[in-house]
Amino acid sequence: MSNRYFVPALVLLLLTAWGTADVQAQQRIGFTNQEAVLANMPGIQDVQEQLQQETVRLQGDLQEQQQSFQEQVQRYEQQQSLLSDERLQERETELREMQAELQRSQQEAEQELAQREMELMQPLLEELQTAINEVASEQNLDLVLREQALLYVNGSTSDVVNITRDVASRLGIEIDETEADPGPSLDTENPMGGGGTN
Repeated sequence: MSNRYFVPALVLLLLTAWGTADVQAQQRIGFTNQEAVLANMPGIQDVQEQLQQETVRLQGDLQEQQQSFQEQVQRYEQQQSLLSDERLQERETELREMQAELQRSQQEAEQELAQREMELMQPLLEELQTAINEVASEQNLDLVLREQALLYVNGSTSDVVNITRDVASRLGIEIDETEADPGPSLDTENPMGGGGTN
């Protein structure tokens, strides 16, 4: 066989072998709707109630601070014509400092609330992750994705499976079909969501 025919034949052989190996190494992928499972976990209501209480408390503190600032602004506006230039500058500086402090307090309140939410949710998230790990191991899955990360799933393939109900069952909870199944944005027949052209 001349080199002219040998090189293309070798390339074809390598491509065929690579394609076969790729099919054999095909991974099984699972996906789950974490939000649907979390929304039905027994501890989620306690978390929401505690977060609501924290929100009310922080909002109350901020409203007091906001009210105090508004009172100082009104007092400044009423007395503005009676104050010397030096005193006006002092009052304006005080108001700017109060406004900056109010903004800092708002940012700190948001950070505190986010931190509190993370602390309260952590045990539930760990419990959910353990259930996902166990179901994935039992079903020999190589990878588990969040449902929201899916853009398209071929409905006829068995290599991509929805494990939402299995995860919920492992946690001892039930979720209805609309929560467990992919939402309307996940069109297994027509991923582009429109009519195709011939």
